[in-house]
Amino acid sequence: MKHKETTYSLALLIALFVLVGANLLFGSVRIPADAVWNILLGNEVEKASWSFIVWESRFPQAVTALLCGASLAGSGLMLQTAFNNPLADPSILGISSGSSLGVALVMLVGGGSLATGLFSFSGLFSIVVGAFMGAMLVMGLILFFSTLIKSNIMLLIIGIMIGYIISSVISLLNFFATAEGVHSYLIWGMGNFGGVSLQQLPYFSVFILLGLLLSVLLIKPLNAMLLGTRYAENLGVNIRRTRNLLLLATGLLTAVTTAFCGPISFIGLAVPHMARLLLGTSNHNVLLPITLLTGGVIALICNLICALPGEAGIIPLNAVTPVLGAPIIIYVIINQRKIQYFN
Repeated sequence: MKHKETTYSLALLIALFVLVGANLLFGSVRIPADAVWNILLGNEVEKASWSFIVWESRFPQAVTALLCGASLAGSGLMLQTAFNNPLADPSILGISSGSSLGVALVMLVGGGSLATGLFSFSGLFSIVVGAFMGAMLVMGLILFFSTLIKSNIMLLIIGIMIGYIISSVISLLNFFATAEGVHSYLIWGMGNFGGVSLQQLPYFSVFILLGLLLSVLLIKPLNAMLLGTRYAENLGVNIRRTRNLLLLATGLLTAVTTAFCGPISFIGLAVPHMARLLLGTSNHNVLLPITLLTGGVIALICNLICALPGEAGIIPLNAVTPVLGAPIIIYVIINQRKIQYFN
């Protein structure tokens, strides 16, 4: 088993390096491979615009895709384990819907700006702030209900109901909004890894890495929870505290990725199953790292596919992720009894 884990880890790491290179090389503007290499080394190239495209667009986009893929996949794995539900993903608790509501308020009500008596934001930053505040509001509600409800299933149902309520509010906002606002909101909802600039990348990375670190610290209690809540409690695991930390980690990761990149579908749902199918185990000591690597690989592949039309434009991200993710979910549903979730 250890040989298999090492092989998959090395293969995924190699794939990551290759895909990052491919994401730097391919795009809507054709840049020669030797020019890209010289840009990365800091040398001058034939066109100054090439350096701008590589450093200001393609590099942050590749890093963002890698981190988003890892964070969504890790969140999906933790939620599937905690709620004992193979179809759980980061959107199921309503946190992604909270981000969508924040963006809807900014675009459809605020006209693209966010203002109070103390501060005022406009443009892309207002969208990020609105999305993050919406996600944090829903996460706060979920954490509040988690102190009142012991059952994971009931908490899951409450998260789904919150998502339905938010969807209704967004539908009403769309109905009364201007055509321009609805169009802007629709574009945001298609998803895009290009929402993080080079200047924002360090802050984005720090938040994502904090969430991933917290996820790694939860490996031991997650493994105990695989065998049931009572067994985990007998091992000394504080179920309520673990659940709250898990909600905090997944909430932070989902909020940051959705705020910057829009609601990205299927990566958080499908990638954990891909990792389980590869390894044939649910031991989080090996499953979580492989899931994070696989999530990064899948996100980079999706970002590369989005750039395939070249000068003709960029394909929306959420038009690509279901094509890769839906077949995996269909396979899991059909072969659920054969897949080992708890061993």
